[in-house]
Amino acid sequence: MAIIYHWCPAGAWDAAVDEYDAPSLAEDGFIHFSHKHQVERTATDLHRGQTDLVLLCVDDTTVEVVDEDCYEMGEEFPHVYSPIPVASVVAIFPFPPEPDGAFRLPDGLLD
Repeated sequence: MAIIYHWCPAGAWDAAVDEYDAPSLAEDGFIHFSHKHQVERTATDLHRGQTDLVLLCVDDTTVEVVDEDCYEMGEEFPHVYSPIPVASVVAIFPFPPEPDGAFRLPDGLLD
């Protein structure tokens, strides 16, 4: 098992019953994820200072993951082309920004 990571507003996660359906699934056709080494940079670039996020740790053996570079950035990111079963989330961490708005990996984060 490997872990892939997805952050979202806490309220969106709290609303999930059996599956979590990120808005990007309807907009882009997939749910965006990151590998551990991509989390801090990507979250900071896209959501600097956003205070209502949680970081989901998803067991990649329970979902079909496609690693791809959809935006020609020279880097592949994991994507899932379906809703995420709530049971696939093995841990959830509060994901507040630092005082400068940047994100740091939470202590105790799963690999």
